[in-house]
Amino acid sequence: MLIDTHSHLNFKAYNNDRDEVIQRTQKEPVICIDVGTKYETSKRAIELAEKYKGIYAAIGMHPIHIKTDLLKLKLDPEEGAFTPFTEEFDREKYKELAKSKRVVAIGEIGLDYYYRPKSKTKLELFKQNQKQVFIEQLDLAQELDLPVILHCRMAHEDLLEILKAKPSRGVVHCFTGSWEQAQRYMDLGFYIGINGIIFKFNIDEVIKKAPLDKILAETDCPYLTPPMAGVERNEPIFVKHIVQRIADLRGMSFDEVAEATAQNAKKLFGI
Repeated sequence: MLIDTHSHLNFKAYNNDRDEVIQRTQKEPVICIDVGTKYETSKRAIELAEKYKGIYAAIGMHPIHIKTDLLKLKLDPEEGAFTPFTEEFDREKYKELAKSKRVVAIGEIGLDYYYRPKSKTKLELFKQNQKQVFIEQLDLAQELDLPVILHCRMAHEDLLEILKAKPSRGVVHCFTGSWEQAQRYMDLGFYIGINGIIFKFNIDEVIKKAPLDKILAETDCPYLTPPMAGVERNEPIFVKHIVQRIADLRGMSFDEVAEATAQNAKKLFGI
């Protein structure tokens, strides 16, 4: 069994053939955790999880959606032609979504400083706003006794500082940090999420050195398609390429890594 711990089948990229993609996923079989990035996609993740066997949902607000007047970005057609930085975090609305028994995590949440204001004053306000909403979502996860799925881009030190002060459990999705940072996350009880970024960004040291019981496999589909998939859009079935790459780097068999990462996912998310 394979478990893709981070998919976005709820995104617009699958509007024309979502049922077919899910059928391929079930046939493999691959279990998916479908991850929300704002209220709309969180709600849709639950709808998919309640409709299809083998799909679970995570709900939360990605930092790129947190309302701010400090920065403007272009739209992302794959997610649904959204306008970034426009959504207020409403804890009660997300708490209501979490009543679904198919919700297994709060995510994806975190910090993202890749797109940021140029002035020092605006940048500080921008960061503080993200931190505040992130902490609110960590509090919600603690209240609901759910793990978190963390997004972090160019913000590892700030994220680690917050997590030290607010103990949580979960996974650092799409990990691109250093081995030293990976150790610090694992010391705090977090798993390391490995996906197709490894074919663009070298984290071989992390994959080789991290204990196998601290690694999760994911796709982040429709993004980060492994080159050997032979198509442009990623799908949950391509998590097999991630598992194979981990196995190759660690000198293990595919089946050993598939079994271990699946058991890790079951343990973390209670599925």
